[in-house]
Amino acid sequence: MRVIGVDEHVWRHTPYGDKYVTVILDVTPVRDRRGPSRLLDMVPGRSKQVFKTWLASRPDTWRERIEIVAMDGFTGFKSAAAEELPGARAVMDPFHVVHLAGNALDECRRRIQQELHHRRGRATDPLYKARRMLHTRSCLLTPRQQHQILDLFASDYHVALEVTWSVYQNIIDAYRAPDTDVGKALMQAEINTLTSTRVPRGLTELITLGRTLKRRAGDILAYFDHPHTSNGPTEAINGRLEHLRGSALGLAKPHQLHHPSTPRNRRIQTPTTPPIMKSRKSGHCTDDDCGAPGELRAELWG
Repeated sequence: MRVIGVDEHVWRHTPYGDKYVTVILDVTPVRDRRGPSRLLDMVPGRSKQVFKTWLASRPDTWRERIEIVAMDGFTGFKSAAAEELPGARAVMDPFHVVHLAGNALDECRRRIQQELHHRRGRATDPLYKARRMLHTRSCLLTPRQQHQILDLFASDYHVALEVTWSVYQNIIDAYRAPDTDVGKALMQAEINTLTSTRVPRGLTELITLGRTLKRRAGDILAYFDHPHTSNGPTEAINGRLEHLRGSALGLAKPHQLHHPSTPRNRRIQTPTTPPIMKSRKSGHCTDDDCGAPGELRAELWG
């Protein structure tokens, strides 16, 4: 075990008890392309101290072998890993970086919607209709969708949205570059652009995004030095835990999912009908073809 992933999961959707649990996975097989990830543990709570305590309880030989810790943007996980695993490298996976850019895109779209119409989007509003197309990679758009994007960006009121959309597409292009050195250079250039003084003050979403990316620039760029180190398996486990928690009504606590008495402990399989439900039933126990840039984009990128 050389690579682990950590993320939080919303276990309880009620105001009582611990709402979050910290999920720790062994993603070494995924990193080496030889198998699926393994669920190591689920700890109640989500904080730096929770992850730090769990790491401190591991043997010294185990901690010395860990080389990479894949995580999201939560600084608590990063601080805990830095203190308990000084020899490991923190890597912020692409999913969360693209998610941050996508959130900035959505916030910009909603802000323009409010400024123009003073209300939330409706089914007939162009900005609302394009909300899903804006999150699609430009080379995957159909010809009809490309024309819709062009019509949307033709308005001078949507220039800020076009610039934010361009940043979102550039970040995806950096991760999709076939050469990791080229991708790293593209990501570094994008971070430098967002943190420069050329970004107008009106683009508040990009300014906030630039600050976040600059603060975690080392962890973001580390992905290109360690490709295929993603926290995606952790997100997949989160989805299966949500499914299993909703169907297995008898499981009220996280530790019951990998109790030592169960035969398939520490590995979450595709959920099936749990025994409690069975007993009730049976009665037994290219990215450049997406439109001309606006004046504001020309000012930023020349």
